[in-house]
Amino acid sequence: MALLVPASTLPVSIFAGRSNPALAQRIAEEGGWTLGEVTLKDFSDGEIYVRYEESIRGTDLFIIQSTPPPAEHWMELFLMIDAARRASAARITAVLPYFGYARQDRKDQPRVSIAARMIAKMLQDAGVDRVLTMDLHAAQIQGFFDIPVDHLYGSAVFETWLDENTLMLAGSNGQTVEDFRQNLVVVAPDVGASKIARAYAKRFKAGLALIDKRRPEANVAEVMNIIGDVKGKNCLVIDDLCDTAGTLTSGAKALSDAGALSVQAFCSHPLLSGPAVDRIEASPLSRVIVTDSVPLARTSDKIEVISVAPLFAESIHRIGSDESISTLFVE
Repeated sequence: MALLVPASTLPVSIFAGRSNPALAQRIAEEGGWTLGEVTLKDFSDGEIYVRYEESIRGTDLFIIQSTPPPAEHWMELFLMIDAARRASAARITAVLPYFGYARQDRKDQPRVSIAARMIAKMLQDAGVDRVLTMDLHAAQIQGFFDIPVDHLYGSAVFETWLDENTLMLAGSNGQTVEDFRQNLVVVAPDVGASKIARAYAKRFKAGLALIDKRRPEANVAEVMNIIGDVKGKNCLVIDDLCDTAGTLTSGAKALSDAGALSVQAFCSHPLLSGPAVDRIEASPLSRVIVTDSVPLARTSDKIEVISVAPLFAESIHRIGSDESISTLFVE
């Protein structure tokens, strides 16, 4: 009887979809890999065609594909997984820097879809063996899967940015580094973000505040109250994604009106749809730090991008060699 080859001895193959080729290339370069050759094209009616241009039989295959709108990014990923399974890849890991449809994670109204659960089932039905993602909108989405899900946090790269730029931030407010750190307050833009904001506050050794927000309808946010002391403080708003920036900018205005000395924001996934960039530019926000989990549709002097490629490259390396990546899960 032939012996099964341990996963740690399988050759690693890295392929990328078309949603975020720049990040995929950076991940490959960080890990010392070369992106595999794959043909991805659309027929004239929009139907997606996938073909791997090299043998992937028996490989430990990683497919890098963020899934912001349009939904074709999901469809392309499903087809890449299916083609890999039919080409006899030994293990298939979907690397999702941004997990789309994660906001629809529960039935909070009558007659609505739990889209995140449906996506999880479709990934498994397509044949994926493992999912690697970052800063899910709702951590409980991991429970929708019957396969391993490695959930990374962007806090490590944000902490590095803060450490490297504290002197600049303090100087812009006429403060010493010590004063800036002592007056740093992490702000949750809504109740849903309070857990991750608390983790950031603990990591940064900062204070904590919460914006009590009521949302009359989708993509419309109304700030009601600020819980915590923000007067004379350096406020750092933490959120997993920024879509239309309504929540972020209305929160920043409320903080400024309450006497905040400065307002910055960390947002993992910069969807920035519709009027988002215009709102950010017109807001009291001095800067918004985002990751490259999704490509920016439009740039701004107030928006700074930092890369999560090293984080994902290290995770892929550890998964491929069957090493623990639990240290990368720390919020």
